[in-house]
Parts: sequence; C-alpha cells; structure tokens
Amino acid sequence: MFLDEFHTLTGEQVRISAEQASRFAKRVAGDYNPIHNPDARRFCVPGDLLFALVLARFGLSQQMSFRFLSMVGDGTPLCFQVLDDGRIRVCDEGGKCYLEVERSGDTTRDETVVEAFTRCYVAFSGKNFPHYLKPLMEQKGVMFNPRRPLVIYDSMGFSLERLDGLAPGLELARSSLEVTGKRGDALLEFRIASDGEPIGTGSKKLVVSGLCDYDAAAMDEIVDEFYRLKAAHEAEA
Repeated sequence: MFLDEFHTLTGEQVRISAEQASRFAKRVAGDYNPIHNPDARRFCVPGDLLFALVLARFGLSQQMSFRFLSMVGDGTPLCFQVLDDGRIRVCDEGGKCYLEVERSGDTTRDETVVEAFTRCYVAFSGKNFPHYLKPLMEQKGVMFNPRRPLVIYDSMGFSLERLDGLAPGLELARSSLEVTGKRGDALLEFRIASDGEPIGTGSKKLVVSGLCDYDAAAMDEIVDEFYRLKAAHEAEA
C-alpha cells in the first residue's frame, strides 16, 4: 500500500510521526505549509493524510463528508472506528475526536480505484497555497500573519455518480473567501471528471487565522520561500 511509509500500525493503533507526516505533505500532496515541518512549534499531521488513511481502511463511497475537529500531533496514537450509525471517527486513547466522516451510497474497496482517487484529490488539495489562497486574499485585501501563517483544514466533501473504472481528475470550479474580523473562511469548490466525463462535484473549506492587511512585498517573500522549499525538496528526492 502506498501509504505504508507514512504511518506505523501497532495492533489497532495508528501513529504518524512528524517525519512521516512531513514526507507525505511534500512528496504526495506538494504541500509546503510550515505547520507540517517536523520542527514547527504548532506542528500538525496533514488532514489529507488522515483522509487518505480513512479511504484506505474503509473504502471510497459515492458521498462522503469529512469534518476535521482538532489537529493531530507527532506520534499521537489513533484509533479508526466505525460507529453504529455508520459514521467513521478518528480518536485518540482519551476519546478525543480529530476527524469525523459521514458516508452514503455504494462503496468500493478496489485498491486501484481508491489509490487513484486519493492521489488525485490530495494533489488538488495540496495546492491551497499559493495557487488558490493567494488570489483570494489579494482580492479581499487581507493576508495571514507572515510571521505566523496559519491555515487550518476545516472540512471537505464530495459526491460521485459512479465508482467503476475511475481515472479521476479534479479541477477548481469556484472559490470564495468570507472575512470576519481576523478570520477568513475559504471555500474551494471543485469538479470531478473521469476520462473527460463529469462524474461528480465537491468542496473544501479552510480557515485562515490572524488576518492582517495585504502586503504585496511580504506575500511575494512567502511565495518565493514556498518555491525555494519546493525546489530544494525536489532536488533531494
């Protein structure tokens, strides 16, 4: 399984080290958000890795919604469980819930289909910044604190017309940013196609905290640093 190197399974418990999480963010998602760096003060496991592990364990359903309730730290023991009502919860030993998933419709456990959809979505999702968020923030005249950039994964969901023979591709359909004080709620809506045929839609919500006035020079420095980190990682790979 392509996720084996990004988590450790001990009995029924899943642990994700900071190094594993950072490797997934960079190698699979193309995500260079500093919050996923192993030495980050507020390090957290990428939500997309939890998403990928849920699909790998429970399959891909036609309709799925994911709510990210808290940030997972380095090496936190996690239990992936199905409740009596069919919801999936990812919790720690103390019962704290980090992710809750609802699903309906048909489900496939075909590893080829599940991996293809996972890689496709994660590659799309990893483009949050600068691809999607920078134009939205510039348009609204706000940006995150350049010294403490914080973008949190709030939720996502999708609906598929079918699950057979998927060769999926995702593209951004619409995007918006609602600003309330120092908080911004970004909504990214996407279309899902297979071999050019529309087969579904979905959306992803992000929370941007600590908003301040947009500073073009500061933003350019952040974008330059993003591409510097990306080039350095690709050179090492």
